[in-house]
Amino acid sequence: MAPNHSRSVKLNDGYFMPVLGFGTYASDEVPKSKAGEATKVAVDVGFRHIDAAYAYQNEEEVGKALREKMADGTVKREDIFYTTKPGEDLLPKDASGQVILDTVDLRDTWEALEKCKDAGLTMSIGVSNFNHKQLEMILNKPGLKYKPVCNQVECHPYLNQSKLLEFCKSKDIVLVAYSALGSQRDPNWVEKDSPYLLEDPIVKAIAKKHSRSPGQVALRYQVQRGVVVLAKSFNEKRIKENFQIFDFELTPEDMKAIDGLNRNFRYAKLLFAADHPNYPFSEEY
Repeated sequence: MAPNHSRSVKLNDGYFMPVLGFGTYASDEVPKSKAGEATKVAVDVGFRHIDAAYAYQNEEEVGKALREKMADGTVKREDIFYTTKPGEDLLPKDASGQVILDTVDLRDTWEALEKCKDAGLTMSIGVSNFNHKQLEMILNKPGLKYKPVCNQVECHPYLNQSKLLEFCKSKDIVLVAYSALGSQRDPNWVEKDSPYLLEDPIVKAIAKKHSRSPGQVALRYQVQRGVVVLAKSFNEKRIKENFQIFDFELTPEDMKAIDGLNRNFRYAKLLFAADHPNYPFSEEY
C-alpha cells in the first residue's frame, strides 16, 4: 500500500500497516448491509486499514463497499491495508451444541500461510491470539521462511498486555489490539456483568481534561505505546470520532494512570476451547 508513514508502522517484511484500523465484526443480529455502509463511511473519514475475517460472514458486503470507494476515486487498492482471517468452516458443533475441536500443529498451519504469501495471495502474514510460547514455536520452527508480522490480541486498559507487547517488540512483531474500546458485549462471547471500560472514572477524567471522548483516549493510549489499534463502530458519528486521535497527545502522567488500570481482565475468554492443548490464555502472556 502507499502509506502515510507518520500514521503507519513498518512491518518486518517491509510493508507498512496503518496504526489505526477499522474493525468490521458485528453480532448476528446486525444486518450484514450495515458492515458495508460503515466501511464506506470509514474510508471517507480516512481509515485505510480495514480488519475483517471470513468468520464475520460479512466480507462480501465489506468488499463491495471497498470496490465502490475505489470506483468513485476515493481510494486506490494500494491505499488499503486489508486484513482477513482465512478458514472454510465456521465453528462446527455436535448434536449437543458443543463446539467440535481438533488438534493441529500450528507450525503446519504457518507453513500453509507461507505458501499463500509465496503464491501472491497475500502480502503479509501474521497470527492472532498467540501467547509468547506459541510465537516462539513459530519463530523457532526449522525451515522458517517468514516471521509473523503481527499478533492480533485483545488489548485495552483493563488488559494492557504489557509483557506480551514487550516480547513482540523484541521479536519485531507488531501487536494489534482488538476490543480496544472494551468490547461490543456480544452475549455469545462476553459475560453480561463485564465492566464498561469507557465508563471508567480515570478514563473519563483524562478525556474531559483533553476535551475528548473516552473512546478517543483509549485508542490514543494504544498508539502512543506502539500498538496498532482497531476501532469498531457502525455509528457514523463514532466512526468519525474514532479517527480523530492524531491531533492530541496524552501526557506521561495520563499514560501512567491508564497503565494503572490493568487488571488482566479479558472480555473474550474463548471458553469453548479452554480444555484444548493450544488454548492460548493459560499462559500469563
